[in-house]
Formats: sequence, C-alpha cells, structure tokens
Amino acid sequence: MASIGRLDGKVALITGASSGIGAGTAILFCKLGAEVAITGRNVENLNKTAAECEKGNGKKPFTLVGDMTNEDFVKRLVEETVKHYGKLDILVNNAGIVKSGTIETTSLEQYDEVMNINVRSIYHLTMLAVPHLIKTKGNIVNVSSVNGVRSFPGVLAYCMSKSAVDQFTRCTAIELAPKQVRVNSVNPGVIVTEIHRRGGMDDEAYQKFHERSKITHALGRSGQVEEVANTIAFLASDSASFITGVQMLVDGGKHVLCPR
Repeated sequence: MASIGRLDGKVALITGASSGIGAGTAILFCKLGAEVAITGRNVENLNKTAAECEKGNGKKPFTLVGDMTNEDFVKRLVEETVKHYGKLDILVNNAGIVKSGTIETTSLEQYDEVMNINVRSIYHLTMLAVPHLIKTKGNIVNVSSVNGVRSFPGVLAYCMSKSAVDQFTRCTAIELAPKQVRVNSVNPGVIVTEIHRRGGMDDEAYQKFHERSKITHALGRSGQVEEVANTIAFLASDSASFITGVQMLVDGGKHVLCPR
C-alpha cells in the first residue's frame, strides 16, 4: 500500500509549470520520487517552482523557458530533456490559457491563440515525445477541463479547445495502447489558480466567480491545485497501470450538477 502513487525512478516532462496546476504537479512529482523537466514562459515563477521541486527530492530539475507555440522551442524541449535525463517516462501536457468570448464577441485571433496553445502545442509536443515514451512504456496525462465534457457560455474557444484535448486523449490512447503507452486526461472544475485573472478577470469578477462555485459545484466550493496534482500523479504512476483513455473529472461534482 505504501507504494501506491510513487514515481521513483521516473522522468517526467511537465509544461506550464511556472504556476498553478503545472507547478503543483511538478512539486508533488518530486516528493513522490520523480525527476522532472519543467517549462513555462515566466522565468521568475519557473525558478520558484524549481526551488520547491528541489526541496522535494534534493535534485534540481531541468528547466527550460519558452513558448509552447514556438515549434523550434518544442523540438528543443524534447531533445534536451532526453539528453539531460537519458529517457522520458511521463509527459504532462498542462500548458493552456483561458479567454472570454461568445460567438458574438469572439474573434478569429482569439480562436487561433487559444487553439494554438491549448491544442496545437499539445499535438506537436506529444508527436515528438511519443518515440521516447514507447521506449520506456511510459504514459501521458493531458490537463483538460470540465469544459471539455460540458457546455458553458462565455468561453467558446476554450470549451472547443478542451473538447479537442479530450478527443485527442481518446484517439491517442487507442493508437498507443499496442505499444503499452497509456494516455489519460484530468478534467478539473474551477480551481484556485491565476489562469482566470490572466484570461481577463478583474479582482471583483474573480471573487464572484469563486463565490458562485458554491452553487455550481456539488461539493460547494472551488478546488485546490493539490487536488488536481494528486490525480495527475495517480494516473502517471504504475498504480494506474490498467487505466487508459479516460477523462477523469476532478470537479467537485460540477459535471453532474444542474444548478437552479
């Protein structure tokens, strides 16, 4: 029982690790015995994550700052991670953004920005990482959203992008199963991170957003980063060795609730 969820000897590449779910996942992975390569766009925040990671296992993670929509950077990220550690066991596709917009207020520029970061970059990184994951019979965890399985107004491009991530998860799970590479996603509800502020919410809207979570989530609250990270760690571990192609909702029951 003590070994459940352990990641000893595993090498993980985690994107979007400068804050939020990505940072929390990287820190937890190190506590569970993994060695990690982390990437993000904010140098200062990524260094903070790296420092916390080092506290977890005494080893300094491999860090690389860059934009996941830059094709050359993505290629370099995979190559240098494998060169640094000699292998790759786990890929956590976490980098993503939220943008507010309805079909009446959105733009093609917003659509392209959201889809390029939330979908295209995952598609590209996974393509490049798969040959290395096949060698280790590793696995992939994609960070999707409850918005991928349920419909919500006001974040049209985001909902579409997460639905695409879920289909990507299912299709690649089928394609890679014969090679013993597992692919799953976690689908969080509202989690206390900075992603919504970066998406354009001011302080007042952000507070109201989380207050409303008491109604929109069956458990009556927003979730915490650690609760999503724990689920990612489980799916990435050998404890989940017979699980592939799932969308695991970590949403406090939001997907089953119909608020009145």
